[in-house]
Amino acid sequence: MNLHSGLREYTLTSALKDSRFPPMTRDELPRLFCSVSLLTNFEDVCDYLDWEVGVHGIRIEFINEKGSKRTATYLPEVAKEQGWDHIQTIDSLLRKGGYKASITNDFRKTIKLTRYRSEKMTVSYTEYLAHRQHHHFQNGIGHTLPPYNHYS
Repeated sequence: MNLHSGLREYTLTSALKDSRFPPMTRDELPRLFCSVSLLTNFEDVCDYLDWEVGVHGIRIEFINEKGSKRTATYLPEVAKEQGWDHIQTIDSLLRKGGYKASITNDFRKTIKLTRYRSEKMTVSYTEYLAHRQHHHFQNGIGHTLPPYNHYS
């Protein structure tokens, strides 16, 4: 899947099918901001504490209490925004990944951790419409666009 198709598909899935949230409505569009994070500089590390809050995103891989391999990730800004330290972040990620058993320091040491960085771009719906309108006129079409159909 190419980047454009992937972003489009993931956007629609996030907006309309994420079971953690009610589906977006058309009335919400003017208040929305869209952010895309480009993840870079992936590094496998030996110690689950070898990353910096607010600088690195982390992806963990672990074996759950049923013997299944599970993964979970947080972008670099998550731990900082939540006010978490390393242990709180790791424990939250374990829960996010479906780990239900007691979390011990010995178990944390079994985690395979990959740290990464990201570059985040954010645009408001108004900025998106202005860009879309400008691009439309640059291509010589010369008339306004129909209302945005967020399902297309």
